[in-house]
Amino acid sequence: MVADVVGYSRLMEADETGTLATLRERRKAVLEPVVKAHGGRIVKVMGDGVLVEFASAVNAVQGALELQKKMAEANEGVAEGRRILLRIGINLGDVIGEGSDIYGDGVNIAARLEPLAEPGGVVISGAVHDQVRGKVDVIFEDAGTQQLKNIAMPVRVSRVQAGAQKVLTKPALALPDKPSIVVLPFQNMSGDPEQEYFADGMVEEIITALSRFKALFVIARNSSFTYKGRAVDVKQVGQELGVQYMLEGSVRKAGNRVRITGQLVDTTTGANLWGDRFEGGLEDIFELQDQVTASVVGAIAPKLEQAEMARSKRKPTENLDAYDYYLRGMAALFKWTKEANQEALDCFNRAIENDRTFASAYGMAARCMAQRKTSGWMIAESEISQTAELVSRAADQGRDDAVALCSAGFALGYVVGDIEGGNAMIDKALDLNPNLAWAWYFGAWAKIWLGQLETALDRAGRALRLSPYDAHSFNMKGAVSYAHFFAGRYPEALSWAEAALRDRPNHPAALRVLAATHALMGRKEQAAQAIQRIHEVDPNFKLSNLRYIIPVRRPEDIARIEAGLREAGLPE
Repeated sequence: MVADVVGYSRLMEADETGTLATLRERRKAVLEPVVKAHGGRIVKVMGDGVLVEFASAVNAVQGALELQKKMAEANEGVAEGRRILLRIGINLGDVIGEGSDIYGDGVNIAARLEPLAEPGGVVISGAVHDQVRGKVDVIFEDAGTQQLKNIAMPVRVSRVQAGAQKVLTKPALALPDKPSIVVLPFQNMSGDPEQEYFADGMVEEIITALSRFKALFVIARNSSFTYKGRAVDVKQVGQELGVQYMLEGSVRKAGNRVRITGQLVDTTTGANLWGDRFEGGLEDIFELQDQVTASVVGAIAPKLEQAEMARSKRKPTENLDAYDYYLRGMAALFKWTKEANQEALDCFNRAIENDRTFASAYGMAARCMAQRKTSGWMIAESEISQTAELVSRAADQGRDDAVALCSAGFALGYVVGDIEGGNAMIDKALDLNPNLAWAWYFGAWAKIWLGQLETALDRAGRALRLSPYDAHSFNMKGAVSYAHFFAGRYPEALSWAEAALRDRPNHPAALRVLAATHALMGRKEQAAQAIQRIHEVDPNFKLSNLRYIIPVRRPEDIARIEAGLREAGLPE
């Protein structure tokens, strides 16, 4: 244990004789009895400081706390500028004895810890904390991992204030009004310190990528890294940082391969929401880092959304705010029924009523209109102008909101008919957040309408890689089927249309390309069956409104699907 007098030079300058006399008196009346009572030994007094050795970490901490308590009692009635205050640092480690003196890293770390303490406070190393946890009636406040001067390895630090040995815990922070997450430093399981930079870099990349989602509250890197090297309690982390979710993981290197694991946890319940592992070679470690980051972010963003929607459903209706209405709207939108679509639109409108600046709510309301059009539920001409207004509001309020821009851009192209303008909005969304699966798949459809089929395939493929279990994966697969169809690759188009329909049997877009593909491949019976299924979903669909439903620009594309659907038996 190292203790040092706070402001020693100032005290000596003000009253050298009085200060020295007070220090001698405190040493005899306070320090020596406390050290003796706790089985310690004063190794040496160093001007304004003292080095003390104890038989155990528990004795050292209890002695330090009693010392600070008695020093505070001795300062009662003393003018503030004349009080003798101590800072104390305690470490557990090997020392070298030489006569009555001791030295070594164990002593050096204690000396470097001491300045980190508050006046009248005690700071301990992680080694001490591990020994005294549960054995002294004090809970220490974690101060993170610190790089101490002239100490090679970082040291985990905890502190407690003296005086009544009160428990000092940070008050639980209130959860933000949107999903919140902390990404903890990944554990380096390989035993190779050289891999530490890779593990830390991975976490930094994930934090940056998640921060691009405007709907997420993401704890900054400097705060999350205070938990590095510590065994953490999930619920405590959630309370200390005010977050609902925690992502943790590990990195293990073997030969020229590396394995990364990750899991997403709800801090309020401790429930594991998602877990996966990724493997790759070390030939290009930074490329691997990018791939894992994209995979992790693409996987957990929908999981966070699903968890938030489930949470919102449990909330009493009278307590709903704008974000709750938005979440309920999202849950309804995914059902893809006429009734659910109206419910979703109502919820998004309620969200907008509660918050006129809610860009994503405008964007998703416009997305509802696109769903209405493709499903044959849009019956009034005024709905097109209504969509245009929603798109305009989303663009104005969401200049840096990728979700708002890509959703609105899709509606602008599909419903309003401004495909180039919608494509530009989606491209901007991708610039803002290249890990947003929706932006990639909305972008795929825009490229299909513009006739840029290979680009469309690339974008749909990226969407599926980023979010393979997305609630709208059927729409991504549908985009792939259309791109292959317009490129004349009918077997591939058929395969992807069937895959989309396995996910969503009544998906109208996939049914249309299924019917046209079967017909152009000479499968009249299957084509006729597909037309029958189409009319069960949309009885009003016919060749005369085909160009309205499928707004492709290239004449050869509209001619191809028109010929296929006519051959399949779609009425004029």
